[in-house]
Amino acid sequence: MKNRIDKIVKIDKIKRDSSFKKKGIYLFLSFFVVFFLSFLFLFYGPWDGFRNVWITSAMHTMSHQHYATWFYSDETIRKVLAMNRVVEVDGVSNRDDINVNDGTIGYANKYEKELLEKDADNDLYKVIKISGLGYRGFLVAIYDPSKISVATTDYLGVTGQDALEVAKKESALVVINASGFYDPNWNSNGSLPHGTVISGGVVVSDYADSDVGGGFIGFTNENKLVLGKMDRDQALELGYRDAIEFGPYLIINGKRSIFEGNGGWGLAPRTAIGQRRDGIVLLLVINGRLPSSIGASLVDLAEIMERYGAYNAANLDGGSSSVLVVDGKIVNTPVGGGENGLRKLATFWVVKK
Repeated sequence: MKNRIDKIVKIDKIKRDSSFKKKGIYLFLSFFVVFFLSFLFLFYGPWDGFRNVWITSAMHTMSHQHYATWFYSDETIRKVLAMNRVVEVDGVSNRDDINVNDGTIGYANKYEKELLEKDADNDLYKVIKISGLGYRGFLVAIYDPSKISVATTDYLGVTGQDALEVAKKESALVVINASGFYDPNWNSNGSLPHGTVISGGVVVSDYADSDVGGGFIGFTNENKLVLGKMDRDQALELGYRDAIEFGPYLIINGKRSIFEGNGGWGLAPRTAIGQRRDGIVLLLVINGRLPSSIGASLVDLAEIMERYGAYNAANLDGGSSSVLVVDGKIVNTPVGGGENGLRKLATFWVVKK
């Protein structure tokens, strides 16, 4: 009798195990089918929003373009990039429109109020948290533009330095990344900045442009941020004291560039610089490639800069280069792959006492 009962129990157990296995296989197959159909819909379906972001984000990095070329033909990539681009506003920043230390403009909106109300214990800069759909970041208002200058790696042409090293050697209160740099095979040591670099009124580096739009981005001896497409000699004649070359431009003389689609650069970590008509400088760093912050588009950058009253603004190098250091501490979440997520870079905007 006992053997018979044991046999029945074993049969029941086998049936239950078999049922569980069938259910497990069914759930796995169901999940796979849903995942596969979702993949097809997002990548190849009638809605092109995801496809545009995916392609533009991948193609405007140097080391991740294969994420686009794996899934799409060259023709599809070309068409998407043609529909998502920046038509930069023409002209050069009008210095007469900038009145440094002019406190008469007042509060145009809640964002200006947030910006213009200084911290009680700090009248040089203020860090403001920024957030939007899919991104998180930081805006630093610099109240005295004379304190901003260009810093470079001590080893130009040999190796770059990270933002913490630069903050220490420059005794800088605030550091962000600036221009792009020569990056063959996506394995550069950040030693050779693209374009002309002017520091203290002297050309300290001059290499091929990065071909990303824009042009000169820098401060004159009047501490006014001037954006303009020109050659090195014209830049020196204009009177830049500190400048780099990069882009694209976001805003010139209060007029925003035209962004078709998402601007063509997709979503990624971003860095930008701008100046208000009262002279206050805006340094913007957006986190990206993180679950908490996918990244920002060029459109997002322009909107944030406009929100806080930028009269002139330009995109700086982003992606793995985006970094913000304040008082010797990393404030954002860099994704450069090095120690603390930092990447060795060639140029920086620094704020010193």
